[in-house]
Amino acid sequence: MLVDQLSRPLRDLRISVTDRCNFRCGYCMPREVFGKGFIFLQRADLLSFEEILRFARVATQAGVRKIRLTGGEPLLRHGIERLIEKLATLQDCDGKPLEIAMTTNGSLLLAKARGLKDAGLTRLTVSLDALDDAVFRRMSDSDLSVSRVLAGIEAAKTVGLMPVKVNTVVKRGANEDQILPLVRHFRHSGIILRFIEFMDVGTTNGWRLDDVVPAGEIVARINAEFPLQTIDPAYRGEVAERWAFADGAGEIGVVASVTQAFCGDCNRLRLSTDGKLYTCLFAGAGTDFCEMLRSGESDERLLQRLGDLWQKRADRYSQDRQEATTPSIRKIEMSYIGG
Repeated sequence: MLVDQLSRPLRDLRISVTDRCNFRCGYCMPREVFGKGFIFLQRADLLSFEEILRFARVATQAGVRKIRLTGGEPLLRHGIERLIEKLATLQDCDGKPLEIAMTTNGSLLLAKARGLKDAGLTRLTVSLDALDDAVFRRMSDSDLSVSRVLAGIEAAKTVGLMPVKVNTVVKRGANEDQILPLVRHFRHSGIILRFIEFMDVGTTNGWRLDDVVPAGEIVARINAEFPLQTIDPAYRGEVAERWAFADGAGEIGVVASVTQAFCGDCNRLRLSTDGKLYTCLFAGAGTDFCEMLRSGESDERLLQRLGDLWQKRADRYSQDRQEATTPSIRKIEMSYIGG
């Protein structure tokens, strides 16, 4: 088993398939930075589906069991279903099919859900920061209606992409009043709602500790109306603390990267749209694998370099956050490597 300096195994590969998005959420792609003048990657700079497939196949030999497609907004990548079909043919070291997941903002999901399921997608997470249209439009900096995203979620349920998870980033003064409406909406639905503390990813989202709504406060708000019970993690490295409704109406999760660091079990590796590999969501630099993929290097050499990179890994940003959030530290943007 391939492990890093903190004895963490490699299990999860997150692949960003595009750096573009049709939303401009302030915590990820604020419009003042990613506006009309921003230069996105050119098509030739993006890893092709064949290159992504090849890297993913090598990564399974290093221990990867789950692949999550992210962005930007992955449904903006033309032909994404073809990539899913190819990835769905891969097996892990035990000969079992990989879990193929995706995180999407849901804006294109209504038309895409059936094709994603048929292609072999096994899990889906939808980002949704509010039920109120005005709050949703302000958070996403878009003109889209919440009903469009909710319709996409229902379509995903209908075609069998279950359990669907819904991720909500909570920011103080922006959308904490949406916590209970979201809970009320998704109780009894079979959908797992997860609340995420506003994180200091990248350097453009204006992160301040005062803007963080702690996971403990989120749980307390929900528990006051709907009593909760803790649930054990489903697997090592699960980022969300799980809570079940005492009345059996389902479960929620909270991701507390700021107030309750979980670096100790992090088993994730991230491949950027242009083929750079990052060992941490809060990393400042990646390792270029695109050049190796395009220069004729063998799979054995790719695997060796991947193994060397993971075995040297000692990232634990969330545990070292106080020192690492100084202005001199530059971190890669989440839209570039995926959340």
